[in-house]
Parts: sequence; C-alpha cells; structure tokens
Amino acid sequence: MVMGGALFPWLAWLLVSLAGIYLLGHLVHGRRRGLPPGPHPLPVIGSLHLLGNQPHRSLARLAKVHGPLMSLRLGAVTTVVASSPAAAREILQRHDAIFSNRTIPDALGDHAKNSMIWLPNNPRWRALRKIMATDLFAPHRLDALQHLRREKVQELVDHVGRLARRGQAVNVGRVAFITSLNLLSRTMFSHDLTSLDDDDGASREFQEVVTDIMEAVGSPNVSDFFPPLAAADLQGWRRRLAKLFAQKHRVFDEEIDGRLRSREAGVPKKNDFLDLLLDAAEDDDNTAKLDRDTLRSLFTDLFSAGSDTSSSTVEWAMAELLQNPTSMTEACDELATVIGSRRNIEESDIGRLPYLQAVLVETKKHDPNLRSLCPSDFWETRLI
Repeated sequence: MVMGGALFPWLAWLLVSLAGIYLLGHLVHGRRRGLPPGPHPLPVIGSLHLLGNQPHRSLARLAKVHGPLMSLRLGAVTTVVASSPAAAREILQRHDAIFSNRTIPDALGDHAKNSMIWLPNNPRWRALRKIMATDLFAPHRLDALQHLRREKVQELVDHVGRLARRGQAVNVGRVAFITSLNLLSRTMFSHDLTSLDDDDGASREFQEVVTDIMEAVGSPNVSDFFPPLAAADLQGWRRRLAKLFAQKHRVFDEEIDGRLRSREAGVPKKNDFLDLLLDAAEDDDNTAKLDRDTLRSLFTDLFSAGSDTSSSTVEWAMAELLQNPTSMTEACDELATVIGSRRNIEESDIGRLPYLQAVLVETKKHDPNLRSLCPSDFWETRLI
C-alpha cells in the first residue's frame, strides 16, 4: 500500500504532462500554417514512429513524398529537415548565422555550458574558436606536427607488422583508436596516454568511456522529444553521462595539475596546447573564460571527436573492403602503383590516391557510429 501510494502521484503527474503535451502540440500545430509539408503527426508521439532504426534512410524516403524541405513533429518538438543540396546550401551557407546554434541534448547536462560543440554563437564561443583556429588547427601548427603524425603512423605499421609475423589477428578499431588517442595526447600534453601494446589497461578503459559517451549522446531520449518530462530523466542518460564525464575529467585534471606544479617549480614550458591554454587563462582579457570546467570540456570534446570518429571510420572502411574483394584489390593496386613497397606513405601522397579517398567517403555514408537519433542531429530549427 505504501508503494502504491507513492507511485500514484508520479503516475498522475505523467498522465497530466502527456495530456498537456498533446493539447499544446495540437494548438501550436494548428496555428503554424507556414510550415513546410510533412507527414500528419499522431497524438503524443508525432512522427517518431516513421523514423525506425535507420532514420537517415527513413528521412530520405519521406523527402521523396514531402519534398526536400519538410517538417516533422518528433514528440513535442517540431523539426524542419533539409534533404537536398540546394536546401542544405540555403540553410548552411546563406542563413548560417540564424541556424548556427544547435539544440542541446538533455543528457549532456552541465557539460554543454562550456563545450565548443554546444555553446551558442556568442562572444565566448568566438573567443574559444579563435584559440582553436590560431593555436591548434592553424596551418603552421599542423605543418609543425607532421613529424608527429608520421611517427604515430609508423608505430601503427610496425605494430601491425609484428602481429602479422606472429600470425595474430589485428583489432583494427582498437589500434586505430590508440593511434588517434596518442596523436592527440602528444599534441595536447606532450606524451602518450597509452601504448599499442597495452591490451587491457588505460587504452581500453578510455576507449570504453569515449564509446559510452558517444552512445549516450546519440541514443533516443524521451527528454529530448518531450521537454516537459526532462526533469525526471526517465531513461537515466543524464545521470549516466555525468559519471562518464567525471571519469574523463579525472584524467584531464591530473594533466592540468601536473603542469601547474611544474610551472610553480620553474620547469621550462613544453609549449604544447595545454601550455597555450594555461597562458590564455592567465590573460587579463580572457573572453573565453578558460577556467577548469572549460578546460575539461575542451579536452573532452577534442578527445571524443578526434579519437572515436577517426577510429570508427578506419574500422568500418576495413570491414567494408574485406567484404568487397574487388574494391580491396583496387585499393591495394592503387597503393602499389603510387607508393610501392619500399617506402612509407607521406601526407603529400594522399592527393594521388583518389580511390582510397573514395573508400573513406563511402565509409562515412554507411558508418552507423557517425549518425544518431536526436532532434539536434537533423538540419533543423526548433519551432516550439
């Protein structure tokens, strides 16, 4: 009886909330005559049932019926989807300032407040973007790190060669992830976070955390489609992500604290990205507000985006090539012709490998890890 009494108020609140969402949706939908065409929504769920487990293909089918610019009601959220190059160009180029802000998934919680990915287009975001463009992604910085990329690729080739000579299988996703992870950590912190020979240690834990974060952000969340229910965190994604972020933040805190102690002890600067950020944080005109939380968020964004998507693309490219022997032969023949067997590939060779570039382009189209189902991942404008 006690449990039933405690459950009844929650059940009543849920039913009232759903009824309110349904009535509000009908009211708003009825007033918006200027929306692009789209499927007629069902009560409460809207058009969620039409997306299925491959929303990119479902949206392509719907676009053939409703046109390249269509509106969908996903739960209580009205979304406008652009499905043609012309419509995308109109949104992303001609009206990019209007559509530059992304809808923030509820699961991100406080992380979105300092994330380059989710901050709105405001002076702080522009200050952070300037730091990234000037100190990390500037052409002269990328050129200066070419030797590092060459070193990490050679380590990967040597590792795969050792496994091949022993007749051991290569976990493509893992070795690609570790290579990307160490390339980033050397750029950020001037040392490797792990090793290709580390089978069960830090690399596996870090990869699992990054993969879980990407999964949590990309998974369908009731809170995103029904904002009035967000406070309840019914699926627990916000709580789960908070724990995952805390795991990554501990790694970054160790790096930051260690560098601050080195500075206090008078150790010469390494002039890596961490030093540049700490210098910017000490600047009196610190528009970017580079406090500890912001540094954690920046590193989380860079390591998650820079390691998971790159390794995922490599893994899926190899999987697709193994299932298509003709394509594998074409790629190998191109490498043999352009590179040969007696020298290592250089970055300058990539422009001479059009077939390999085409393999990567096709891989990105079919890699499910590069897609997710939440309103912010469509080219959209939130209208409610």
